[in-house]
Amino acid sequence: MQIVIIGSGNVAYHMAKAFTQKGISIAQIFGRNEKELSKISEELNIAYSTGSLKDADLYLICVSDNAVEDVSKIITEKDCLVAHTSGSLPKEILSGSYRKASFYPLQTFSRSKELEYEKIPFFIEAENEADKEILFGLASQVSQNVMESNHEKRKYIHLTAVFACNFVNHLFSRAKEISDSQEIPFHYFLPLIDETVQKIHEIEPKKAQTGPAVRNDLRVLELHEQLIKDEESLEIYKTMNHSIQKMYEL
Repeated sequence: MQIVIIGSGNVAYHMAKAFTQKGISIAQIFGRNEKELSKISEELNIAYSTGSLKDADLYLICVSDNAVEDVSKIITEKDCLVAHTSGSLPKEILSGSYRKASFYPLQTFSRSKELEYEKIPFFIEAENEADKEILFGLASQVSQNVMESNHEKRKYIHLTAVFACNFVNHLFSRAKEISDSQEIPFHYFLPLIDETVQKIHEIEPKKAQTGPAVRNDLRVLELHEQLIKDEESLEIYKTMNHSIQKMYEL
């Protein structure tokens, strides 16, 4: 099967790497950013192009959500399968007369961070059983965790991921701003962060909650509010504590 990956960002890189590590041949990686494409090409020994799209049996579109529809229009073949990797878009966003699908890896991707691809959940949706089997077979060579999911369910999977990953990482960034302002090395907090994440492998998050808000320790909450000088951070602090208190009906 001829596979072409479209994109040059983090998702495109990791999908190309995951496939090549399992001996799955990628015919081409295609995109606009020649600098990034050449890096991927050199590392993974995959041909790349910014101008001529190869014929393929499967095109995997790994670009930002707002670019998926436009990028999908460059594929003019009719007898092929095209899948995007978005968690929030329907397969129908793909604009062409080819067969449409979704191939969603539930993970946060950074170019410099190694990943255990076999642990990544993949969610598959296709227009027919034959295409679903093709994508299941492809994902199963990479991951031990492959499932079917329609767009309606996938939207909620993606929403949950934003809460569990993107928002949490933003709070890490805010926390580092506070520690940096007081010249406290942020690595002091890494064991705490690691334990917090590890704990929810064994305990339901709601039961694992600790801190002054769940204890309703108003003295500490007021002290912290006095310490925070940045208005946005103060608003986040108040909102988060209010949410915790409401969840535990304090």
